[in-house]
Amino acid sequence: ITLLCLIGPALSSYSFDQQDLAYGAQGPSAEHWFGTDDLGRDLMVRILVGGQISIGVGFAATLIALIIGVSYGAFAGYRGGATEAALMRFVDAVYALPFTMMVIILTVTFDKKSIFLIFMAIGAVEWLTMARIVRGQTRALRKQTFVDAAIVSGAKESHILLRHILPNLLGPVIVYTTLTIPAVILLESILSFLGLGVQPPMSSWGILISDGAEKIDIYPWMLFFPALFFSLTIFALNFMGDGLRDALDPKESK
Repeated sequence: ITLLCLIGPALSSYSFDQQDLAYGAQGPSAEHWFGTDDLGRDLMVRILVGGQISIGVGFAATLIALIIGVSYGAFAGYRGGATEAALMRFVDAVYALPFTMMVIILTVTFDKKSIFLIFMAIGAVEWLTMARIVRGQTRALRKQTFVDAAIVSGAKESHILLRHILPNLLGPVIVYTTLTIPAVILLESILSFLGLGVQPPMSSWGILISDGAEKIDIYPWMLFFPALFFSLTIFALNFMGDGLRDALDPKESK
């Protein structure tokens, strides 16, 4: 689906915002495989372009959460003591803030709605769970003998974190990352559904599902096809995450 979203719009003879009221709200046909919306725009192209945005937000926001969360959690878990307590209390405080309220505040502050704001809003929340997971794993690794040996040999803290701690965190981090991407895509779709995400004339799966839900009684294909692409992508990413979790779990190894 990701590859189709990337190359599909370029191969189509229609653009995502090309309107033709003469073909408004037509069902699937040989010319328009997924039908058209009420403005005569090809629904398949809009779904593929919307997939670029939804999947792009998922990967970009997850990357932000990965960088911040791993760095923050590893530092807090390795330092321990008062430093760890202060850093994790900040995480708890940010956790207490409602996600939707944070998005509204960012939108009002910057006086515009853009994909960049979505990256900031989602990345500002998703890294918190990553930091907690990495912090717990780092505390366990810090008690291992190979870390004690590195400390005794005079290795610097940065060297221990980069060469000894982070490589041993790779398994849990990869698994959580694959499970975070569908969660972020779902969050972006919810924001767009509520009108706080991507704005027209751009499209995302959340906007298309929202539009289709309003017209499901008259034009059911406007909801069915975006929901189908959205559901298949979420299922595929979750299944991949479950598979990686089982593959990288030492208890499952024979």
